[in-house]
Parts: sequence; C-alpha cells; structure tokens
Amino acid sequence: MSRVNSSMQPERTPDGRNIVVNGRRWRASDPEIPEGVAADLRRHLMAARRAVAASRRNQDTAAEGRARYRVHTAKVALGERGTPWWEQSVAERRRRWQDGATRLNAADQPGKDHITP
Repeated sequence: MSRVNSSMQPERTPDGRNIVVNGRRWRASDPEIPEGVAADLRRHLMAARRAVAASRRNQDTAAEGRARYRVHTAKVALGERGTPWWEQSVAERRRRWQDGATRLNAADQPGKDHITP
C-alpha cells in the first residue's frame, strides 16, 4: 500500500525527484512548472490516456499511435520523461514545458486531431 501525505500527494523520495506509488518509484513532475500550466498538461495527459483506451477498444491502430504520442508529449512536458528536469537549466526546463503545452494546445484546435512530431 502506498503512503500519501496529508495534502493527498504521493510520497516522494528524499531528493524530491521521484514519487512512490505502491512501492514503485516514478519520476516526479517538474516542480518549477507553474500550477496552471501543470494542470493543463495533466488535463492533456489524461485526455490522451482516455484516447489510447478508446482507440484500443475500437482497434484503431492509427488513432492509438497518435494518442500515445500525445501521452508522450505531455509526459515530456511535465518532466516525467526525457532528460531529467534536475539536469536541465531553468531556461531549458521552461522551454520544455512551454513547447509541450503549445503543441498540445495546438492539437486541440478544430480540424486537428493529432500533434505533428
């Protein structure tokens, strides 16, 4: 069973770089991302995960690939994949989440159903 602190956040490793869920470590999101932007990126992440599930139910491999790419883009923007956020400069970190948010928001525009790599 995982431990959750009083603010309903998952347990973190002492260095703050990982969260612990059910005894397994996962890279934590970049704590420098402004909360409004982080919330928007998490919204994109959850929508993309739902799209993966829907495309699998529909056996639509093309849609699944696009949805998985959106998941990846959101996780990179959050700092959960790619170059570890603690190894990046402040400018690199800002550019990472700004670029990811821009690409994900553009994909939400009418007539666009996916992100262009």
